[in-house]
Amino acid sequence: MKNLLTACCVLALGLMMTVCVNPVHADSSGLTSLLTSRLGVSNSQAEGGAGSILAYAKQKLSADDFSKVTDAMPETDSLIKAAPKTKGDGSLAGKLGGVSSLLSGSEKTSSLASMAGLSDSFSSLGLNADMIGQFTPIILEYAKSKGGDVVMSLLKGALQ
Repeated sequence: MKNLLTACCVLALGLMMTVCVNPVHADSSGLTSLLTSRLGVSNSQAEGGAGSILAYAKQKLSADDFSKVTDAMPETDSLIKAAPKTKGDGSLAGKLGGVSSLLSGSEKTSSLASMAGLSDSFSSLGLNADMIGQFTPIILEYAKSKGGDVVMSLLKGALQ
């Protein structure tokens, strides 16, 4: 009986040491986990795709509105940093951006250039442009769970 008690104490002590030395952390991005589980994409694809979409939304929102998003979803900045950088000068987005400046910065042309950049980002992640439409509702759902209707509506307006 004494040996059993000693073994239990040693096991409990070992377990406590493991937890203290290697604390269990929640996933740094619940959004990334949600995207990987629902869409079957890799972690880097989920981070890069979400970051690309959030970067697109950031361009459309005022600084005040975007801060509401980042307050509700603190991982937003790290996801944006994980977004692939699109080609500047030679890409369709870059060409359309140049055309938009010639057309007095037409909002529609500028939006088209931004969408082309978003498509380029997804392509560089090995995802086709159709995946943007699959990522978006999951991101909006996640935004609503973290920041309520206000944050979800801000993102939804920016992404339309």
